[in-house]
Amino acid sequence: MTLALQIVIVVAVLAVSTAGGAWAVGRMLDAVGVRTGDAGLRRGGMWIGVLERLAVTGAILAGFPEAIAVVIAVKGLGRYPELRAGDGDDHSVTAETFIIGTLASYVWAALWALLALWGIAAVA
Repeated sequence: MTLALQIVIVVAVLAVSTAGGAWAVGRMLDAVGVRTGDAGLRRGGMWIGVLERLAVTGAILAGFPEAIAVVIAVKGLGRYPELRAGDGDDHSVTAETFIIGTLASYVWAALWALLALWGIAAVA
């Protein structure tokens, strides 16, 4: 029974971390005044966010938080050309959206992973 409950906790937390993160990050960007529909990084951003939250939450749950550095590096290198292109205010908004969205996404994922670890320890 304990193993089954731990599996349910992990699956539930992965689902909330990945799917719920889109809502949480959207609210964070709204709170700081970024209109997500107008951002230059919107293309594919939702799917990238889902995958990065899955990777961050999974890395913490697996006891390998060092993998988060790989996620950060891959995302940064993948988006570097878009972040580098552009001038003026539009470029600044794009970079700020990227940074705020990424940090909000990682914090959301890490909090859910820590909650899962607490839940797993509580039922063990």
